[in-house]
Amino acid sequence: MNSIVETISAYWKQAASYIKELVLLLYYGAIEWWRVEGSALWAKVQAGLSEMGIPIWVVYLGAAIFLLVILGLLIKLFRRHPKPVAPPKEEPRPPEKETTPPPAATTPVPEFISETPGTTTPAPETVPEKPAVPTTAAPAIIEPETVTTTPPPEPTPAPVKKISFFDRLKKGLNKTRQWLTDDLNAIFKSGKLDDETLEDLEEMLITADVGVQTSMEIVEQVGKEKGRIKNSDDLKAVLQKIVLGILTDADAPSKAENLAETGQTKPHVIMVVGVNGVGKTTTIGKLAARYAADGKKVLLGAADTFRAAAVEQLTIWADRSGADIVKHKEGSDPAAVAFDSVDAAIARDADVVLVDTAGRLHTKVNLMEEIKKVRRSINKRLPEAPHETLLVLDATTGQNGLAQAKEFNEALGLTGLVLTKLDGTAKGGVVIGICDTLNVPLRYIGVGEQIDDLQQFESHQFVQALFS
Repeated sequence: MNSIVETISAYWKQAASYIKELVLLLYYGAIEWWRVEGSALWAKVQAGLSEMGIPIWVVYLGAAIFLLVILGLLIKLFRRHPKPVAPPKEEPRPPEKETTPPPAATTPVPEFISETPGTTTPAPETVPEKPAVPTTAAPAIIEPETVTTTPPPEPTPAPVKKISFFDRLKKGLNKTRQWLTDDLNAIFKSGKLDDETLEDLEEMLITADVGVQTSMEIVEQVGKEKGRIKNSDDLKAVLQKIVLGILTDADAPSKAENLAETGQTKPHVIMVVGVNGVGKTTTIGKLAARYAADGKKVLLGAADTFRAAAVEQLTIWADRSGADIVKHKEGSDPAAVAFDSVDAAIARDADVVLVDTAGRLHTKVNLMEEIKKVRRSINKRLPEAPHETLLVLDATTGQNGLAQAKEFNEALGLTGLVLTKLDGTAKGGVVIGICDTLNVPLRYIGVGEQIDDLQQFESHQFVQALFS
């Protein structure tokens, strides 16, 4: 049996091979024939049509109609028709029993006999009466009682406890905090703080993306406190004090921010920059919601005209926050959008203008020159603007974020930083390195996707969440 199957399979493979070669021969033969004879044949057809006075578009139209008819026939031929569904069969009802009423009782009619004189009338025979059949009453039909059951009341759901920003920040820094705690405990396995332990501490800080220079400075200050450090808790307290000193200057409000709060700069123009994928547009939407919650009239400028769906994304954020938006069609000049945004803010008496810009690599000179043009366009319409230039950084990029901040600061003169995605990284130490290396305040940090997950940076709160 197996040999027969193998023989049939071999014949089938050989036949399939012959059919394939035949199809390829016909295909390539047709292509070769058309290459040689096609142009001449098509010229003859065009000449014949021109002699008959038939325009060439009629041929195209006829061919298109022919192809549509063939396509329709093929669709009709191969379309699956649904099987007819038979109607449900009705079950025969049982015949109803006919009830015949009982026959009525007949009363016997007395027979009258005429009396003849001389004859004696015999006494009638006494017929015993049939006993009466007792009639049984039909049983009464008892209808079932309708019992109405009242469903038990649904339990009132317990109010959802709103998580504070500190708890969200602490949860977002959980990876960095756990990593620091484990390493600090591992450093003090020997029970003393010597040069080797300090080297391990420096390596730990560099791995946490604190930065080489900043890590060396921190280790140097820890070495000065070596006498009073007896265990990992003491080392953690010293590190907390040193880091707090580095971050204290970073959360001081800038002059431009103070002017915006008092309303001395109206409209207050903020230009938001950064590389691709760091969350610029989302950050602008959250900032717009914050300003709108404070009672300020906000206008958004959609100057990111190159990224697909960037304008649509900013429009959604404008609807959520109740802000106005100025946008041009995709591919427009971003400098023109920025200029019109400031112009519209002045005309509409807006309080804050947030200008979105296209993401660009800090290593591309031509792209950095283009964003300088956007800044000059804003300044041309409002001489003192932009009042703030915020750089959005992704915390997960680590030391690459520090390099971005240096390049953008040299090109635009940054007034503040926004650090996003702190909840998804174990490299939260980049905050320390950025604040120590750059003389630029850290304005906002983000630890989630919700609107209230973007908050102003507070050094005490950050250090407490990092080391607690």
